[in-house]
Amino acid sequence: MAKFFKRIFSGEQSFVAGAMIISAGGLISKLLGAAYRIPLTNILGSEGMGIYQMAYPLYCILLTLSSSGIPAGVARLVSSGSHGAERTAFKLYGVAGAAGSLIMLVLARPLADIQGEPSLALCCSMLAPAVLFTSVISVVRGYFQGRHNMLPTAFTEVCEQLIKVLAGVAFALYFKDNLPLAVGFSLLAVTISEGISAVFAITLYRLERPRLKPLYKLPQAGNGTILANTLPIALAAIAMPLSQFAESLVAVRLLRSFSAEATALYGIYSGCAVTIINLPVSLTYGLAAASIPKISPKAASGDVAAARSGALRVLGLTLVLSLPCAAGLLVFAPLAAKIIFSSLSEGHSALLVRLVRIMSINAVTLSLVQSSAACLTALGTPLRSTLTQWMTGALRVALTYLLIKYAVHGVEGAAIAANASYLVAAAINVWYIIKTGGAYEGYFDRFRRRRGRPQRQGAERFKRGK
Repeated sequence: MAKFFKRIFSGEQSFVAGAMIISAGGLISKLLGAAYRIPLTNILGSEGMGIYQMAYPLYCILLTLSSSGIPAGVARLVSSGSHGAERTAFKLYGVAGAAGSLIMLVLARPLADIQGEPSLALCCSMLAPAVLFTSVISVVRGYFQGRHNMLPTAFTEVCEQLIKVLAGVAFALYFKDNLPLAVGFSLLAVTISEGISAVFAITLYRLERPRLKPLYKLPQAGNGTILANTLPIALAAIAMPLSQFAESLVAVRLLRSFSAEATALYGIYSGCAVTIINLPVSLTYGLAAASIPKISPKAASGDVAAARSGALRVLGLTLVLSLPCAAGLLVFAPLAAKIIFSSLSEGHSALLVRLVRIMSINAVTLSLVQSSAACLTALGTPLRSTLTQWMTGALRVALTYLLIKYAVHGVEGAAIAANASYLVAAAINVWYIIKTGGAYEGYFDRFRRRRGRPQRQGAERFKRGK
């Protein structure tokens, strides 16, 4: 037991230990986030939470473009022996994060005018710097994940949520008599939490670096290499918020023809049911993150069979973890709704229970999508999961329209559409892994080879002593 804990805290983590650490961090983070909504809703009220949520779509899109894909892409490069990948990523995505923050500041006032909510300008301005901070944190997480150390990721995730909860509730209570300021400073808590976590992450990285300096300077991974490994994942990640945004427009507009409280019904689906469903999915997040540095070296060395076998093992473990969660959601949906969203009316609470039971299968399918996308990245074919996400995102919006308008006539149609799209996405990704996912040299790898810049060239020269 002592040796086990020594290995964990020294950074020498096995696949299972690393997955457990990052899953625990993700679950604690999700639980804190879910718990945070309870006091925040009581303080800000429905109107305040509406303004709070209105600031998030633009933030999520910019955040996805400037930071999503970085941990997985950098982890793959670092674990495969690409030298200096994290330093190049710091420069590249530091600029991207700063640009994202600037764009959000510039668009704050026009977005407020479009939405007809003047206080939204302050909210977006308060939230804008968080885009830059998150980009920096993502690079550090990818670097440590590539070195099979999941503790920094789990630590920074929990720090973010804990600081956000404490600062957000404190600000909301202090400014509760002024709703725009209460909402704006609650969003500032997000920026503060990301800023402090970024300081922690950089400190951890700088403490680690001196022990890893080579005797001779090796050529660093270039911007093209970083983009080739991170951009497809970012494009895949942005498909979900964009499809959710389009889904919200379609669903709310159609629901207005059936109900006078269309916005509230969609809010129960997207803000309550989805929150509950995402809690068990966070348990398998560790498997996805830990799989990349384990599978990538095998794929990079040409051991296709071992790489594919590792990917299938990850999918099997994902099923073992997610199936009981899906069963738990089906059985204990009323208890979860009562504990997490106790302030809902009886009718809305009953709707929430129905939605959670309908979407309980997503604990399996969404977990499989998450793990299979990570495996495709590790196998060197991230573009395939990107295409899957965009295709199934379009399918989700189309099914939402058809089901609400012609079949279900309620927000349950959106839940069924989400079920179908995640099932199709999981099936396509798993098929890629079984049939074609073992071919490590994808498009971007062939592109780099044609340009005569193999990733490991510098490391091989160093090993030969040249």
